[in-house]
Amino acid sequence: MASCKKGRMKDSAFRRLVSLVLITVLGVILLLVLLRTNTISSLINSDTYEGTENIEIIDAIIPKLLSQNELSVSLHKKNQIPPRNLDLFPKLAKDRVVIVLYVHNRPQYLQIVIDSLSHVEGISETLLIVSHDGYFEEMNKIVEGIKFCQVKQIFAPYSPHIFSDRFPGASLTDCKDKDDPVEKRCEGTPDQYGNHRSPKIVSLKHHWWWMMNTVWDGLGETRHHAGHILFIEEDHFIYPNAYRNIQLLAELKSKKCPDCYAANLAPSEVKSRGEQWDSLVAERMGNVGYAFNRTVWRKIHNKAAGFCSFDDYNWDITMWSTVYPSFGSPVYTLRGSRTSAVHFGKCGLHQGHKRNLACMDNGSVNIAVDEIDKVANIKPDWEVRKYENQAGYQAGFKGWGGWGDVRDHELCMEFAKMYV
Repeated sequence: MASCKKGRMKDSAFRRLVSLVLITVLGVILLLVLLRTNTISSLINSDTYEGTENIEIIDAIIPKLLSQNELSVSLHKKNQIPPRNLDLFPKLAKDRVVIVLYVHNRPQYLQIVIDSLSHVEGISETLLIVSHDGYFEEMNKIVEGIKFCQVKQIFAPYSPHIFSDRFPGASLTDCKDKDDPVEKRCEGTPDQYGNHRSPKIVSLKHHWWWMMNTVWDGLGETRHHAGHILFIEEDHFIYPNAYRNIQLLAELKSKKCPDCYAANLAPSEVKSRGEQWDSLVAERMGNVGYAFNRTVWRKIHNKAAGFCSFDDYNWDITMWSTVYPSFGSPVYTLRGSRTSAVHFGKCGLHQGHKRNLACMDNGSVNIAVDEIDKVANIKPDWEVRKYENQAGYQAGFKGWGGWGDVRDHELCMEFAKMYV
């Protein structure tokens, strides 16, 4: 009997010890969850938000391929926050050209384009939307410091930078480089050159396409906008006369150039500063400071399947190579013969974001702004000179690759359906 009693006592003590260990482990896990939650909350809730956004609206636009994480849910909500500086600029001009600045994570570049925008004539009349590819605190703080116009931030909630351990980010089961999926038992579809996806590279095209669908069809501030929207990037220096010039070009486009789908602030050749002619110029659309209206967006959106399946990770090369040629007629853009915006970045989007590695001369730019660049320098009575035969990517070009994974094609198409 004594032996049995001692055995029961040992069992009881052992159970108490196991319970204590389990409680301790659960307590640690709960603490870690709370700490992580608080960290994310402090990261993304820098604005006080008392909107009416509810989870059903968010669920309605979640791509079917993805399940959200805490950060993506929070960024969805953050995208509903009204523009800042409404107290300083309560009314927008009726003929406004909305400006969209899309950025990644190059703070020094962003500071330069923001400083240049602060000197643009007419900037206070319009809305500036800053579209972030993911969430980066230093980039966020720079935008929060803007005081020269209404400004709204949106954050791509399905960026690979938001999903660090699964698609559209990188997962342990993903194929890499030229892995054989069968031999390596990994996931992924290689591009036409046998290379598997790189999340940092494909985010270029994903962000642009998500941004376009969101700005034109998803935001309350712009989904009913009838005019033009101007798109610029974080490594574009904008001259003081840029806004007035793009207003003029948008107005003249249909009258002066029926084949012109867009208006541009700069030549398609990024190193060119313009011909300095007393005339307007019609050429292929450039990727520095381009503006178009909803009619053109609808034509682009109708070509979603071609855009999403073309094996090139560059959005602009995809547009030049497959989307524009599919329109069935020449696609031109109208611009002045003197640039109103310049590309100053010396390297690609995903390089140069560290201060000691920034791709600029001594971390700064030296762009001359002459008196003629401070006021509108386009004349409505100018004739149009058209470049009939233009160099560049033509229909039939197969693409540079980097966009072969079927999952990227499907996610891209899901973005096209978000607001339809």
